[in-house]
Amino acid sequence: MFERSHLQLVMKRLNEPRNFIQVILGPRQVGKTTMIRQLLQKKHIPCLFESADAKAASDSIWLRQIWETARLKSQENNTEGFLLIIDEIQKIENWSETVKAHWDEDTRTEQNIKIVLLGSSRMMLQKGLTESLAGRFESIYMGHWSFLEMQSAFKWTEEQYAWFGGYPGSATLIHDEPRWKNYIKSALIETSVSKDILMTTRIDKPALMKNLFELGCLYSGQMVSFTKILGQLQDAGNTTTLSHYLYLLDTAGLLRGIEKYSGTVLRKRSSSPKFQVHNTALISSQHSDSYEEIINKPKEWGRIVESAIGAHLINHSMNQDYNVYYWREGNDEVDFVLESKGKLIAIEVKSSIASSTNGIATFDKKFEPHKIVLVDNNGLTWKDFLKINPVSLF
Repeated sequence: MFERSHLQLVMKRLNEPRNFIQVILGPRQVGKTTMIRQLLQKKHIPCLFESADAKAASDSIWLRQIWETARLKSQENNTEGFLLIIDEIQKIENWSETVKAHWDEDTRTEQNIKIVLLGSSRMMLQKGLTESLAGRFESIYMGHWSFLEMQSAFKWTEEQYAWFGGYPGSATLIHDEPRWKNYIKSALIETSVSKDILMTTRIDKPALMKNLFELGCLYSGQMVSFTKILGQLQDAGNTTTLSHYLYLLDTAGLLRGIEKYSGTVLRKRSSSPKFQVHNTALISSQHSDSYEEIINKPKEWGRIVESAIGAHLINHSMNQDYNVYYWREGNDEVDFVLESKGKLIAIEVKSSIASSTNGIATFDKKFEPHKIVLVDNNGLTWKDFLKINPVSLF
């Protein structure tokens, strides 16, 4: 079975003396639970593995009972260490306060119970971590699978990855595309929206948020003003509501609104977003074309390729020290701008020979980037780009 690099990092930390709660967060279906099973096969330590996925949101009593069970099992085994793993912890109301109280009590009584928490709602986890568990945890983000991972695990080509994305659980279904599309829509999109957002956050207009997600997938890789979006949505609210919903979709690993680079924080936050899916499967599963059809349509395929590159950039940025923007001024634009420690990287993706590079020239004069990267069919191809870690560009 394929092992993601995160496994070795978790094992290394758990081999250390009890010091921090380990928090593993990331979107659904990226292998968090599978990695834990692999961990338990390799690390022979008494453990208790429970999931809050099917529990009521207010069931904090369940969490206390689980912790007490772990303490009893730890004493029964009479070992030097015990491991308590709780999946989808963010589903439990006030989970962070309960975890803090029990962790601190174990520290006072010198109980060597190590804790691993898993969750798929990044916003809900980070809120609890920063409010109650500051100084008590370390986090590991597990993002969508990269091309190199999907190639290594399933022998996929770059074209297959661009269309079918990076969900390993769906890999065996791609030769029956209608079935694959249905799986992505029902088991991933619907579950992520309903469980990771609607069940954990108050949403006044859930239908509006779902419509925003569908529209964002349709326009992935394109800059669209919130004013224009409002005109295409039924039961529309205001731009503040849309911006908040887009933020929630981003924290669930679905859809991001990339901000415009301007050199000032204020103007970045007030800019129109450039929609970008975290995983291109979110586009293709809702697309009327099949893989065999889309690959023979150069214009449409070029948009899929650009979204694949954008997904590659934002997924790596979650674990790397850089931010992703776009830039536009008049008719000049740059597809992606990476920023890290005062350095800028301008990236332009050209799917056809006729595409202009005027935007790069204008951006170069205005901001003097550290490096300019052109992804085209002649030099650095999009297939090559998917194989590199973007942080290596700095």
